[in-house]
Amino acid sequence: MNAENVAVEVDASQKPRGRGSVRWWIVWTLFLSTVTNYISRQTFSVLAPLITAQYHLTHTDLSKILGAFQISYALTWLLGGIFLDAVGTRLGLALAVVFWSVINILTGFASSVFGFAAFRFLLGIGEGFNWPGASKTVAEWFPSQERSLAVAIFDSGSSVGGAVAAFVIPLIALAFGWRSAFFFSGALGFVWLALWLRVYHPLDRHPRVTKDEVALIRAGQDAPSTSAERGVQRWLTLARNRNVWGIVLGRALTDPIWWFYVFWLPQYLSDARGFSLQRIALFAWIPFIAADLGNFTGGWISGYCIRRGVSVLRARTWVCVVSCLPILAGIPAASVHSVYFALGLICFALWGYASWSTMGLTLPSDLFPQDVVATVTGVSGLAAGLVGAAFTFAVGILVDRFSYAPAFLVAGLMPILATACLLLLVRAPASAAGPIALKS
Repeated sequence: MNAENVAVEVDASQKPRGRGSVRWWIVWTLFLSTVTNYISRQTFSVLAPLITAQYHLTHTDLSKILGAFQISYALTWLLGGIFLDAVGTRLGLALAVVFWSVINILTGFASSVFGFAAFRFLLGIGEGFNWPGASKTVAEWFPSQERSLAVAIFDSGSSVGGAVAAFVIPLIALAFGWRSAFFFSGALGFVWLALWLRVYHPLDRHPRVTKDEVALIRAGQDAPSTSAERGVQRWLTLARNRNVWGIVLGRALTDPIWWFYVFWLPQYLSDARGFSLQRIALFAWIPFIAADLGNFTGGWISGYCIRRGVSVLRARTWVCVVSCLPILAGIPAASVHSVYFALGLICFALWGYASWSTMGLTLPSDLFPQDVVATVTGVSGLAAGLVGAAFTFAVGILVDRFSYAPAFLVAGLMPILATACLLLLVRAPASAAGPIALKS
């Protein structure tokens, strides 16, 4: 990816030059945090065939280890959003990266189901801060016409990180042992920390931001909610807001698709397709590249529609509608004879999912004031994580008793229901000026 990709939603006459592009440096730094995040979390999943064979784990055991991460990750999406709204993104993300990096290194010392599950649970606590923090940063630093592309940039780090992990982690494990792979992926977070502390400062105190860039950002943003909408009252107001429920249900019914492919793909390739760790390294990264393309497809198309006069909400929701179609391609992936055809179908499904996901992550900053974006994003992440954990447990039981086919079927159909929830519940802001100030 290059600098040209990040400017497609800004008119040439408006695009700041040189030091006026601080916000793009920040979002690419968030992209790198997401890459690091996914390399850390995928280290176990990529090594799962090796670890399950060494310790004679069942698929149900594996689902417990994977599900432990998702439960804590879901809780941190909620609590992390509140924490980041309170202390700010710079300090919050710095602490989170240090925590998850240390825990990932310690995972290399685990030797039992309980040990792996405990470290994965702690890893989820740290990694759950990344998306609420990144979404909050986008809301603070980007006008509405640029947000979907900014979200696509940082969210695409999940695909890149997954691809890097699928290719690099097996090679490290084969050369130095699987425990060394955890040490390597954990150390990456400390490299990112030095970059983050140099690049990111709050908008009103950033030493390198220009007045023109601040004006462009402020012109496309919206007033924060009033002080009366704090504490318990804020939560009650959010609970009555149909847009909150549309976002929450939409993500809860789509994120489990991603978890399924991310966590179970290496094990599926080993179990059902007979892949060795070397072959997993050669092929398992490809679906993540397809997902990366999906991030930018959704972000670019919605931005293009907005520039052509389509309302922000209509552009986002119709991208979700269209994205459901390729996700259906995952259903026959478990039954086709050719492993390469199966991988092609999985790639097509993840391309559609990533396009849908980019819209889902952008909606909070489209519909709500800046000072509650992380909270709304956190609530949706909580729901998505809990549903995802339940699906992960179900997959383990299904595979032990039947096969992978039922899981592929459910993963293909869930986004249709998710999109129906968006269309039925989400409504445009009451004020033409921008996001609603927590009105029900």
